[in-house]
Amino acid sequence: MERRKIGHNVAILDTTLREGEQTPGVTFTIEEKLEIVRRLDEIGVNMIEAGDPNVSKDVKDAVRRIAKEGLKAEVLAHCRALIPDVENAASCEVDRVAIFLGTSRSHLQYKLRKDEDKAIELVSKAVERAKSQGLKVRFTAEDASRTSYGFLLRICKKAEEAGADRISIPDTVGVMTPEAVRTLFSNLHQELNAELDTHCHNDLGMATANTLAGLEGGATMAHVTINGLGERSGIAPLSEVAVALKVIYGIETVKLEQIPALSLLCERLSGIVPAPNTPIIGENAFTHKAGIHVAGVLANPATYEAFPPDLIGRQRDIVIDKYTGVHAVRSRLERIGVILSESQISSIVQAIKERPTMTRFRDADLIELAERLTGKNLKAEVPTNVEAILRVKCESNVYTTAIARRLKALKKITRVYEVTGNYDIEVAITADSTADLNETLERIREIEGVEATETQLVLKKFEV
Repeated sequence: MERRKIGHNVAILDTTLREGEQTPGVTFTIEEKLEIVRRLDEIGVNMIEAGDPNVSKDVKDAVRRIAKEGLKAEVLAHCRALIPDVENAASCEVDRVAIFLGTSRSHLQYKLRKDEDKAIELVSKAVERAKSQGLKVRFTAEDASRTSYGFLLRICKKAEEAGADRISIPDTVGVMTPEAVRTLFSNLHQELNAELDTHCHNDLGMATANTLAGLEGGATMAHVTINGLGERSGIAPLSEVAVALKVIYGIETVKLEQIPALSLLCERLSGIVPAPNTPIIGENAFTHKAGIHVAGVLANPATYEAFPPDLIGRQRDIVIDKYTGVHAVRSRLERIGVILSESQISSIVQAIKERPTMTRFRDADLIELAERLTGKNLKAEVPTNVEAILRVKCESNVYTTAIARRLKALKKITRVYEVTGNYDIEVAITADSTADLNETLERIREIEGVEATETQLVLKKFEV
């Protein structure tokens, strides 16, 4: 199949602090926002949408602080196409204002109660006022994907004439297909002089594909958020777009090896944990299970990997369970210094398959099976997990179940109980090392509403 190309440089705009904070249940403090933007700047995003200062005082304070950080990235303030909003945004001393107005029939009729001519007048005056403040301007035609092409082109041209040098074409409710997006951007690219931005929502799971299609059609800026946060199902994730640009198109954007750490930071601050099967950043993204897959990966990783995990600073993993074949077991045993014959390995594989409810065999489990089947005391360096029991006391004004749900989502926590007594929650933690345990404890203590914790290491465990 012929692969389409992106014949221009691509810039990345991160809107985690604006679109991302619109995720239900997510609110960042000003210090948390500063921590995020510093990491975004370090990773190399080109623009950072700091927020809409007209939303609240704390958002305005955050936008002001971010604008004074001296970032390499261009800092934007979001605002409606209203003169007071524009002036408030300009007072934050940002590099650019992003002025938006709904352009679809439903937005004009039911939300704005304006006709097309009045909408164009609002946009033109707002853009002109921003330009008079010495700012760069982006106009966003909200709900562009459901706007008639004739009116969309007309209002974008008027915004361009008023001084907008960038125009964002959002698929606000995520209903377009990649081919439709590509065609729309190609047509607008031929008609407009301004640079075009993509902003694709993920309501039908098309956000990344539509973003790439928009770039193929002529857009030069991709809007993303860390971990795909945003309204409803979010927008295109930074991880997916940046890695796809590298792997499919050979285009370098951000420092890919820093993506996992950035994802974990956002996970900790937002309380939103990506599903294990999330592309790129999910816990299972480079984990192989089925025997035939593992055999292929051990022979040549490219057999079942779109790209090597070390591209983003990760490692592949192989699950040992009832789907396991001899290749996986041999590889795992050799890694810990145990060499067995083919018949012995086959016997271990058979023993594993006779325990269908066991979801994962650890190295220690494999050693135990090998010793039982061979009758030998196998001396091997087996990594030892650190287990702990943690008691959590919640603040009196906090809903205990809400904290329990956040704890349940953390990767190292295996059980969560709401209990009576001096503490409200008890959790079991299984970590790879003491350092790993300490990191998990720190993440728990940083959860808003956690008042105190008490940790006990497990010295010996007895199965009943």
